[in-house]
Amino acid sequence: MTAEPADRFYESQGLRLHYADWGNEAAPPLILIHGGLDHCRSWDAIAQALQPHFHVMAPDLRGHGDSEWAKGSSYSISDHVYDLSRLMRVATLQDATIVGHSLGGMISLAYAGTYPNRVSRLAVLDGAFLPGSRPAPMHEQMSRWIDQLDRIAEHVQSAFRTIEEAAQRLSARNKRLTSAQALHLARHGVRQNSDGLYRWKFDHYQRARAPYRILPDDYTAVWSRITCPTLLMWGDESFLPDPEAAGLLAHFGQAELQKVTGAGHWLHHDRLDEILAALRRFFGTPLAAQAAK
Repeated sequence: MTAEPADRFYESQGLRLHYADWGNEAAPPLILIHGGLDHCRSWDAIAQALQPHFHVMAPDLRGHGDSEWAKGSSYSISDHVYDLSRLMRVATLQDATIVGHSLGGMISLAYAGTYPNRVSRLAVLDGAFLPGSRPAPMHEQMSRWIDQLDRIAEHVQSAFRTIEEAAQRLSARNKRLTSAQALHLARHGVRQNSDGLYRWKFDHYQRARAPYRILPDDYTAVWSRITCPTLLMWGDESFLPDPEAAGLLAHFGQAELQKVTGAGHWLHHDRLDEILAALRRFFGTPLAAQAAK
């Protein structure tokens, strides 16, 4: 098994984007897509467990991790879907199994609905949700977006003297993280600047809610085009609504929902063993038997 992934890069819309390649090229491809304010190494435990049966690749979304930041705050779902299409082309993949968390789940769903024949299986970790059904008038969306951009431009980024300080910040946000998990996430999530201080790698401009977002009816129309088996997972302590109670399953051709007790938004950190068991079952791999030895 590969202890550390290879760092690979590709170009999309003029941006140099990074992905971690865990090897095993002869196996079926598996793409792991992280959420907002995160990075590709958030998937390491999942990637290492599944790498014996898949060629695992985990991209850093634009504006995250070791990928370049977009100019002009171009961080729409459509931009991310294009980046994913470029990764598929560069890696010469005809189709792939995709797992996405949060924002990565929304990107995965949009890609699978746009190109149904290019996704063989799809698992979404707390990433199936719809924005408000009634968007504000356009002038309100526009002024709100401009105000957000102004605030971000004036924002002073958090700075840490050590990686351990950054890990403490992550632990404060998610009490379930072990000290080892928090340190791993922080080690790959910060960059040391010329002043010697560490700052998060993600671009704060990706927080802005641009006034050209996809509408709920458009999301559900795209989801209805997904033809591959789909697994939706949701933590019962997540800040996102229960997909079943929200009626989202009706928009999928063949989707199943697994509710994870005692987990918040970060399912793969809060309940790693349970998430791995669910993915192994869904993918039909024999890893569960191996893990029991």
